[in-house]
Amino acid sequence: MSSSVPFTIPSLAGEVSDAVVKVLDSGWITTGPQTASFEQEFADYLGAAHVVSVASCTTALELCLRALDLPPGSAVLTPSLTFCGAINAILHAGHRPVLVDIDEDTLVPSAETVAAAAGRCEAAAMIVQNQGGYPVDVAALAEAAGLERARVIEDAAHGPGAARGGKPVGSESHAACFSFYATKNMPIGEGGAVATCDEEFADRVRAMRLHGMSKDSWRRYLPGGSWRYDVKTVGLKANMTDVQAAIGRAQLAALPGWQERRAEIVAGYDAALGGLPGLVLPQRNLDGVRHAWHLYQVRVQDRDAISGELEAAGVATSVHFIPANQMTAYRELLGADECARVPVTDRVGEELLSLPLYPGLTADGQDRVIAALTEALRTRG
Repeated sequence: MSSSVPFTIPSLAGEVSDAVVKVLDSGWITTGPQTASFEQEFADYLGAAHVVSVASCTTALELCLRALDLPPGSAVLTPSLTFCGAINAILHAGHRPVLVDIDEDTLVPSAETVAAAAGRCEAAAMIVQNQGGYPVDVAALAEAAGLERARVIEDAAHGPGAARGGKPVGSESHAACFSFYATKNMPIGEGGAVATCDEEFADRVRAMRLHGMSKDSWRRYLPGGSWRYDVKTVGLKANMTDVQAAIGRAQLAALPGWQERRAEIVAGYDAALGGLPGLVLPQRNLDGVRHAWHLYQVRVQDRDAISGELEAAGVATSVHFIPANQMTAYRELLGADECARVPVTDRVGEELLSLPLYPGLTADGQDRVIAALTEALRTRG
């Protein structure tokens, strides 16, 4: 049965088509002037000193780990409740993931769980995730891990629009990695970015996204440019194109309005679902925190069956995430003992269910989600 209420539909600004056509007509479609403009505009939106656009959030995480120049095989702390791309980034950079458990209310690591993980290794760096759009307290987690802020990489794939203490996620980060995948708050289709307060770090990531070359092709082929370049560090092929950047510029202008719509939908879910037996709503009402609401993650018992009942009622849902320690490849790489160190993640991971949340979700569509979930819970009450 096809879902009458999809889990997500990408939002597209009205100016996207014209923006793409202009790039195609320009004769330059890979990394160039549109990419530079997008980086500046996204930096202005975040309040960040520097933004470097890349191919994806996963490559952003790997590039940041490489730019830290850690010894090979270094221990890197990471939540297990995360997308597999974060674990892969650590492994591809030549390091060892050390799994961190979560706080069951916020769904992100706490100072206590970070300290526990750091206590069983000599952590060289840490990835922290803004789960579902909830902004983590980077300073507190860095202190708990015994790390300088410069060794903490923020996985802000869910983060555009989030803030803590009045400061947007990414505004003061040494390394915050964003995603523009099709399902994200600011969808481009593919793409990512690194926001940083450190100019030297930005320059390293900028070079490493293009094999470590000293000049990209746009600068080499500008009038007066030279074909000569050097490779000063080993990098990846991980650049954003001007076509993607043009889409991003149009999408960025629409993002504030989309974030307002997400907040309205969340308020509707809160009002209708609050107090239902057997349902735990997402964490909120924390002083100084602005949630980006990329996801509306509830917790239910008998999650898989309830998801199936919603699907039968024409409502699509998803799960974020299947914990990394439950994945076959990581269990083989990390071992059973390491994968057993996140009991809260294992327990809560079986209860998480993400409901449809996107700017194009209609009032009727949301009512259908609410009715289907309410009915599924009522039959268990």
